Amino acid sequence: MITGIDTAAPVVVRRAITIDAALSRVWALHTDVPSWPSWQPDITAARSGGPLAPGSVFHWSTAGLDIASTVYAVEAPFRILWGGPAHGITGVHQWTFRTVDSAADGTVDGMVRVETEESWDGDPVRADVEAMRAALDGSLAAWLDHLKRAAER
Repeated sequence: MITGIDTAAPVVVRRAITIDAALSRVWALHTDVPSWPSWQPDITAARSGGPLAPGSVFHWSTAGLDIASTVYAVEAPFRILWGGPAHGITGVHQWTFRTVDSAADGTVDGMVRVETEESWDGDPVRADVEAMRAALDGSLAAWLDHLKRAAER
C-alpha cells in the first residue's frame, strides 16, 4: 500500500505556492482531471472515469508522454496522492491543500497553501538524476503557477 512519496527515490522534488482563492475552488480545479487541458497548457489530454477515489485510474498526456495514474489516497479537500509507472519511471505525487488561517506569515486569511512533492525512480531517472530532477522541478513549478492563475481568475 502506497501512503506517500518514496523518500529514498533518487529524485524527490518539493514545491509550494499560496493562492488567493477559496479552498473549494482550488480543490475542484485540481481534481477535475478532464478540465486540466483548459487551464494547464502542458497537458494535452486528460480523462477519468469519474470522481477521483482510491483505486481509480485516470489518463493524461504531457510532454509527449501518455500516463496512467492510480489514485492511492484522497482526503478531500486537503490531500490527494497518485502515481504509477510511465515510460520506465515510477512516480508518486502528493498534493496537500490548507487554508492560511494566520497572517503571521505575511499573507491574508482565506488564502490556500498548496504543497506538492513527487518522487521519481527507475532506469531513466538513475541514468541522469540531475536532468530528471530539473525536469520534474520545472514541471511542478509550472503546474503550480498554472493552478494559481486559473484559481485566481
